[in-house]
Amino acid sequence: MIDSPGGISVGVALTQARANIEAKRAEAMAVVEVQIAALEAVVAPANLEEQAFRLNEAYRAANAVIDAASPFELLDLCGAASGLCDLIDGAPADKTFDWRIVTVYARSLRLLQTLPLEQTAARNAVLDGLKMVVERKLPPKA
Repeated sequence: MIDSPGGISVGVALTQARANIEAKRAEAMAVVEVQIAALEAVVAPANLEEQAFRLNEAYRAANAVIDAASPFELLDLCGAASGLCDLIDGAPADKTFDWRIVTVYARSLRLLQTLPLEQTAARNAVLDGLKMVVERKLPPKA
């Protein structure tokens, strides 16, 4: 019904769509909060058998952060959470995962969540540090 007789204009439709998505921002930020807390609460595994389960918990929490933050173009939160997902995906199942990585990412996500958007230098410093973790821990792609 956009731009047809009796319909609405494209401009009005876009304005309504923006208003609808902004109304969901608080809900999405609550999801981000819950998922960062869930990531912070993941306990390091006691052995290799438990490791897959714990990594799956961390992966689900990081992925939920991406799902909640991406509609609002919170690219720093999405990028940080994506880096953790990449590290978990690239982790060999037969070797002990460096659990400090999960802790660092959880704390970094919390920091990115609390830093004002205007503090781009601080946000970029956090993201650059996380990128270095990915570069050091993931084997180069052939």
